[in-house]
Amino acid sequence: MKYDVIIIGAGITGNSIAFELSKYKLKVAVIDKENDVANATTKANSGIIHGGYDPIKNTYMARCNVIGNRKTRELAKKLNVHIKNIGSLVVGRKDKDKEKIDELYERGITNGVPGLSIIDGKEQIHLLEKNLQDDIDYALLCTSACIISPWEYALALAYTAKVNGTDFFLDEEVTDIDKTESGFRIKTSKNEYQSDFIFNCAGLYADKIFDLALKDAKEESFKITPVKGEYYLLDKDQGDIVSHVIFQIPSEKGKGVLVSPTVHGNLIIGPDALEIEDKDDVSNTYSGLSFVKESSKQSVKNINFASNIRNFTGIRATIKGCDDFYIKESKTLPRFINFAGIKSPGLSSAIEFGTIAVSFIRGRKRLDKKKHFTLYPLPTFFKDLKESEKIKLLKKDPDYGEVICRCETVTLGEIKKAIDAPIGARSIDGIKRRTNAGMGRCQGGFCSHKVFSILKKKLNLPFDEVYQDKTGSQIVLFKTKGGK
Repeated sequence: MKYDVIIIGAGITGNSIAFELSKYKLKVAVIDKENDVANATTKANSGIIHGGYDPIKNTYMARCNVIGNRKTRELAKKLNVHIKNIGSLVVGRKDKDKEKIDELYERGITNGVPGLSIIDGKEQIHLLEKNLQDDIDYALLCTSACIISPWEYALALAYTAKVNGTDFFLDEEVTDIDKTESGFRIKTSKNEYQSDFIFNCAGLYADKIFDLALKDAKEESFKITPVKGEYYLLDKDQGDIVSHVIFQIPSEKGKGVLVSPTVHGNLIIGPDALEIEDKDDVSNTYSGLSFVKESSKQSVKNINFASNIRNFTGIRATIKGCDDFYIKESKTLPRFINFAGIKSPGLSSAIEFGTIAVSFIRGRKRLDKKKHFTLYPLPTFFKDLKESEKIKLLKKDPDYGEVICRCETVTLGEIKKAIDAPIGARSIDGIKRRTNAGMGRCQGGFCSHKVFSILKKKLNLPFDEVYQDKTGSQIVLFKTKGGK
């Protein structure tokens, strides 16, 4: 199978590049070792579209964050992705944090961030946020910051790329890459491909992919250091504790423990930052969660952690000594481009990565825009439709009248549509990311078995091949009665 471009990695970075390249007359494929798009770092982060005041000037981070913020706000609405422009506050104490907050303000002005202002004084700050700690008296307000559903965003970009001709090969691990006269030969666990260009967007495994291509070439590679961050997700009764994204003073480890509403009305708190060896270690720990809980109290009071409904862990791909995104073409392998070390503000910047990808191709391969390019908006949740729209849909398809997930009012019709999507759900968590089934207070306790049955029947799967999430995450191993 021959392609003009192969993108390795179907997270927010790879999907954003695929989205942009699908506007051109190019044959493009995306390969990922997971069984769904956005199934690693992208699905487990804070869901923040940052303003852009934090990155150092003249870096990819600074440029892409500010442009990406504007583009994301415009595009997310067109793609029907849940996004809310609620703004952010970096909060502190004037006697010890003024210098750092002023520095962030000046950096933001240099980077071209709109809607920045310093708020000096307890009274003004606490009019904005009544649940901040009493001694907080200095803050940076950024009105352009947003909250978003990161997996919805990645899915919408992937769907759009797919309907505009991009091929997606999921559940395929890249095992070898060879240089050829015209480009590259890529071997996976299932197939073999050829491509003129490779964009390495493999996240935590970007170093491994680059090493596969380099082999014995005399070029310095890079090493991904995984950094683990743990989170609390609180029920919707805590969703209005704050109305902005609340940041603490950033440090060399990151932006600190944040407290923020989510687009679906919950409250998210985290993360910590711990270097680890195992890139797949998404376990939660008592020490990590305790740190997050206690750290959050430095900025926000009155949080009821008894309303916690889920803990989760995300892993960031960092490169030690690199204070920017690692976006570089290989010196010894022309047309092999690394998009690596995409840590925060990666989600905010991602949509601009496609523009950069085009710049690597332009002048080396003919680029003609397609006459027709179609956006693929996500379906509106049934519960959010107008009454007249619900009635119309019910007349067309009675399955929308059967509620499967009571917490989030998700219907059978929505679940079936998620399975039939351009890149269809193939697991219970795949359904969850597309429809919100299982996102509520009981976290799937009452609906997971129903979703299991729907997946099994619709996809004609054996019991032991209906997965919770990644391939192999079996729910049912064998029957205890009634034979095989």
